[in-house]
Amino acid sequence: PGIMATIVNEAGDEVHDKHGGFLVIKKPFPSQIRTIWGDPERYKKGYFPEEMKGAYLAGDSAHRDEDGYFWIMGRIDDVLNVSGHRLGTMEIESALVANPLVAEAAVVGKPHDLKGEAVVAFVVLKGSRPADAATAKKLVEDLRNWVAKEIGPIAKPDEIRFGENLPKTRSGKIMRRLLRALAKGEEITQDVSTLENPAILEQLKEVIK
Repeated sequence: PGIMATIVNEAGDEVHDKHGGFLVIKKPFPSQIRTIWGDPERYKKGYFPEEMKGAYLAGDSAHRDEDGYFWIMGRIDDVLNVSGHRLGTMEIESALVANPLVAEAAVVGKPHDLKGEAVVAFVVLKGSRPADAATAKKLVEDLRNWVAKEIGPIAKPDEIRFGENLPKTRSGKIMRRLLRALAKGEEITQDVSTLENPAILEQLKEVIK
């Protein structure tokens, strides 16, 4: 209540529901930061960039579902370096959730000998997870081609893993540090006491080949 939020694209134009973009707040709200001490220009560039057309840039990527609820996908400053190209994780996530089969997606990077970083996508489908390997492989290829069409071949995920949900805190925040560990094949040694759904980690370890 009292906060007028919406989702916009890079040009500051509002996007349709279920399409990802930048979370912005259109009107001032209680407790909003008002300046940066001694550097008002940095404040304007960081929180009110010209392309946002006067809206406050929250710094998060998000999408809005058909019920009007906002889903925070991650920080917009998460960037991967793939073969010398800087790719925002938000951009790839937005492309994935624009697919009619995808309910939610999170993208992280993992080290790659040739490309620097490989793109790993964790995807929640609107339906159930693929029941067999053949179905899963076809869906992975379809989604990779979808991302290539939306962004370009360089952004195609190297891996796509399917889960019934993503690892989240009880407040709904995606725990990306766990996703990074899963992508690298590392054991989960971090604190998971705030993880709402620990069982999901086993699903997301499964690599489709």
